Amino acid sequence: MIKHFHDLQDATKTKNGEIYHEYNVGDEYPRKGFKVSDERLKELAGKENKQGTPLIVEVKEETPAKK
Repeated sequence: MIKHFHDLQDATKTKNGEIYHEYNVGDEYPRKGFKVSDERLKELAGKENKQGTPLIVEVKEETPAKK
């Protein structure tokens, strides 16, 4: 995560309305148990979202070197 945002496609319904899942800088996207499409990943990684700026970036997991 490179920028704080609330995911408008990940909401919890409450008696007072919907609460959108909040992501902070450094959080993993998507949260565990929540599936998103490749299209949604591209939208959030690019400028074609409501904030008009990239919100996430792909992070490659490092694999330990074999000895």
